[in-house]
Amino acid sequence: EVQLQASGGGLVQAGGSLRLSCAVSGFPFSDLPIAWFRQVPGKDERVGISLISSSGSSTYYEDSVKGRFTISRDNAKNTAWLQMNSLKPEDTAVYYCATDLAPLYSPRRIANMKFLDQYSMDYWGKGTQVTVSS
Repeated sequence: EVQLQASGGGLVQAGGSLRLSCAVSGFPFSDLPIAWFRQVPGKDERVGISLISSSGSSTYYEDSVKGRFTISRDNAKNTAWLQMNSLKPEDTAVYYCATDLAPLYSPRRIANMKFLDQYSMDYWGKGTQVTVSS
């Protein structure tokens, strides 16, 4: 079974940076796209903010994080990262990494992606809290 472990959250001042990690086991990592979602307290929805293809060649960013967040991966280390810069108080949330086993994330599909659906993900890691103070 695929297991994902997100880590790296914490408390940071506005304008600061954090790097989240997602360690994966139980499945060939190089076959898995990795996505990051975040969930604001009191809301049920997990908003998809970024995805990286299995090879790392293609990425997607939700508009609110474009230019500030960078997703990356190292298939030799079975790990993906989300580098978050210029953090804002509205980035405060619980952050989750997730993956979808369906082979749907071609470079073309990722390039045209408008929305990352939480319900398309098959496996989730436990979340890591990110709090940005003003």
